[in-house]
Amino acid sequence: MDLLNIISEIEKVDPEFQEKISPRRAAIKNITSFGSKVAVAAMPFALGSLFKKAYAQQSTTAIAAVLNYALQLEYLEANFYNAGLDAATFATMRLSITPSELAGLRLIQTDENNHVTFLRTVISSLGATPVSFTAANFDFTARGTFPTVTTSSATYLAVAQVFEDTGVRAYKGQAGNLLRNQTVLTAALNIHSVEARHASHIRMVRRARALATGTTSAAAIRPWITGANDTGVGSVTSATQAYDEPLGMPAVVAIVTPFFR
Repeated sequence: MDLLNIISEIEKVDPEFQEKISPRRAAIKNITSFGSKVAVAAMPFALGSLFKKAYAQQSTTAIAAVLNYALQLEYLEANFYNAGLDAATFATMRLSITPSELAGLRLIQTDENNHVTFLRTVISSLGATPVSFTAANFDFTARGTFPTVTTSSATYLAVAQVFEDTGVRAYKGQAGNLLRNQTVLTAALNIHSVEARHASHIRMVRRARALATGTTSAAAIRPWITGANDTGVGSVTSATQAYDEPLGMPAVVAIVTPFFR
């Protein structure tokens, strides 16, 4: 499935989809009512049944399309870490990654690959076909925007921050669509919180480097997402320092499309 066609695919079965994905601040009051915590890894098959019950009046095709949207983002992140940490083309970049930095990136790599496996299982349990990507489907230079990503660990970590920040805001942008099913919402928020930890870790590493070398102002790498932090690969909605604003699907697609072949 072509990433650029996701929105139109969903709109074919749900003409009101664009309205549904618009963030609604009033929905925040509903989040506090979801008290139970569900382990993501324990419920792939159960989620398929829950999806069908919660959305009995909606098309399974539309639901699967939204999940495939999330899956494509997870494929992007998983392949980014797989390539960066294991591919021969990134060998020069890895020379300047410290052992402690590598250990942290390995944990993130494992998480992202687990997210791919989880979403594929849920989509399959709905009777739908999960999208699939291989390393050949990605260009981590973003069509030349980041030409040194394979040779410079500083560039690699900067791109990692773009991906993690975008992932956090993308999941938040879809949370409103799941308010009618607290189990599904909890699952999505569990992934969202892990993505937030990833973003925080990458920022911590970049700030530590800036303090140690003085090559970049540590103050410029804030521990929260701001409008200036994730620019350079497409137009995004600006965020205040007090809030990590959600990103709608069109904005996310604009950011990540250059990384797909």
